Amino acid sequence: MLKKVLLLSASAGAGHVRAAQAIEKALKEAGKEAGIVREVHHLDTLEFTNKVFRHLYSKAYIELVNKLPEVPGWFYDKLDKPWKNERRRLALDKLNTRPFIKLLREYQPDMIICTHFLPAEIVSWLKAKERIASRQAIIVTDFDVHAMWLCHHYERYFVAIDESRAYLEALGIPRDKITVSGIPIDPIFALHKDKHEMRLKHGLAPDRTTILLSAGGFGVGSVDRLITSLFPLQHSVQIVAICGHNKDLKERLSKLAAGINPNATVMLKPFGYTLEMDELMAASDLVLGKPGGLTTSEALAKGLVLAIVNPIPGQEERNSDHLLEAGAAIRCNNLPTLAYKLDRLLADPVRLATMRANVYGMARPNAAHDIVQKLLELS
Repeated sequence: MLKKVLLLSASAGAGHVRAAQAIEKALKEAGKEAGIVREVHHLDTLEFTNKVFRHLYSKAYIELVNKLPEVPGWFYDKLDKPWKNERRRLALDKLNTRPFIKLLREYQPDMIICTHFLPAEIVSWLKAKERIASRQAIIVTDFDVHAMWLCHHYERYFVAIDESRAYLEALGIPRDKITVSGIPIDPIFALHKDKHEMRLKHGLAPDRTTILLSAGGFGVGSVDRLITSLFPLQHSVQIVAICGHNKDLKERLSKLAAGINPNATVMLKPFGYTLEMDELMAASDLVLGKPGGLTTSEALAKGLVLAIVNPIPGQEERNSDHLLEAGAAIRCNNLPTLAYKLDRLLADPVRLATMRANVYGMARPNAAHDIVQKLLELS
């Protein structure tokens, strides 16, 4: 029985938090059915660090990604040296996470599940020093495994693809401690929802090819250029632009949409923050944007071919490589050619159907439940 389960994420981007929320939801569902999980708590590790460290890890990082993406990309590659710089990095982490360490030692959960490498490293160190006896599971939230995810003390690694398992094995991680599960997403993405019904429900034209754009993932000002670069499309399409909490962007895109001729080839429908992303993906045919681990996994679960635009150097570049290699995506590095590349794809139904089949081959819609099942076996 798991009396106490602690989920640890970090709000450095939304993906780590969403992965933990997916596991939390699946764990609570499994616990209710089997009656074997009593407490489940999800904490943002950065809330238990000092203010400067928290700012550098979250806001400063996101600002760099938006304004100077080559900088975090350089650091990503520079730090990707397995089993090197561990002591220096751990010393810095310990110095800035003392309230977090105190929390772990006082709470002493039965199982700790980490969806970010920062808490995983601290937990591993505490286990090595025998200051906590908690079992640790590490869930890698990208398709590649960066060196910062590597720990010495854990019970299970969960990775997205077979290649990641092979990589960990080559680094000395025992095969029986690695599970290829996919990246955990909200279990709701595994539910089938009719495309026609979802389009009508959300005020979309039922007969237009629908392209979903996760606009919140782009820097200030770049979304406008991205959307206008789609206007030369020859195929009749509608763009579903998800603006998230960015109210200025939503207002700007709403004005742009209002100025489009009703008979135009390309239509635009902006959405603000939504809890119905699964339905909007069900209504769509393609996803346009950047290949973050969670958004990509959600799109794959819904059978959506990806059109990748200017992935951030580092983890998104590597996610992009895996998607392209699997034949589940196209990539555009220059906005003036985006409409051309999409038109070529839409004009070739055989190619599009093949890519969609490849998408389903990569999809792991039940990853959260599969991970929870494996964790319960460890208890």
